[in-house]
Amino acid sequence: MTHAIRIHETGGPEVLRYEEVHVGEPGPGRVRVRHTAIGLNFIDVYHRTGLYPLPLPSVIGQEAAGVVEAVGPGVTALAVGDRVAYCGVVGAYAEQALLPADRLIRVPPGVSDEQAAAMMLKGLTAQYLVRRTHRVTPGETILVHAAAGGVGLILCQWAKALGATVIGTVSSEDKAALARENGCDHVILYTHEPVVERVRALTGGEGVPVVYDAVGKDTFAASLDCLRPLGLMVTYGNSSGPVPPLSPTILGQKGSLFLTRPTLGTYIARRADLEAAAGELFEVVAAGKVRITIGQRYPLAEAARAHRDLEARKTTASTILLP
Repeated sequence: MTHAIRIHETGGPEVLRYEEVHVGEPGPGRVRVRHTAIGLNFIDVYHRTGLYPLPLPSVIGQEAAGVVEAVGPGVTALAVGDRVAYCGVVGAYAEQALLPADRLIRVPPGVSDEQAAAMMLKGLTAQYLVRRTHRVTPGETILVHAAAGGVGLILCQWAKALGATVIGTVSSEDKAALARENGCDHVILYTHEPVVERVRALTGGEGVPVVYDAVGKDTFAASLDCLRPLGLMVTYGNSSGPVPPLSPTILGQKGSLFLTRPTLGTYIARRADLEAAAGELFEVVAAGKVRITIGQRYPLAEAARAHRDLEARKTTASTILLP
């Protein structure tokens, strides 16, 4: 028997139960992985609360690294002992898991298991945001909300490496310092400063071509006002709650704006896209253009405490759970 964090009903952190579970042997196209580090992400909160429903009971979590312990029939690309990482497959909050082989990526030498677990979902999210949703180019100025968060720190570093000027928003002086150390040219403390006015001042009144917003309800309206005409609003998270319904005419009134709500699952649905995105991510990390910062580590059994700290915005950078 092995242990996992499961939910039997949705709700607060108290619904996370540390239980014994049976994993078994891998079937065709699957492998059994012993996790060595597990990533914590806000989508885990959405699954726990029921915002993104899962069949119950369910092991939650979508990001981890570990070692292949067994391979099922038909699996030829992986072998026992391989170090692997993945994201986007539910069931990561566990000591062991059965996983589809075609969703696993080998971890290259020089990248630790903890780094891999901390960067797969967040790093691949940053990759599609700056390389595909809006292809960041040298000389442009962009706005990143939650700049000191797990995705934010990677996104800001990557955009800076691509030649952009990066404006980040944060909630505290400590987070502001962290954002500056990780690619932000300008940091706005949204708890003390008017975001729209500061962005307009920093861009000579023009606004930015793109806003990357993982916060949702609390920042959405102001984000639209930070965009220049024909700008792109990228809302990719809901840490403050989902964005209320809006009329498309608002986008026209504010300058023929574009709005997208992307998800990582769509961008890496094809194996070729997953491999290409992971390759780019490992490349920028290996080159030192992007540093993976782990701000917190919790025992897997204390996942509820990790969730409380995440929701209270007490965490910075990436957070991992250790089996």
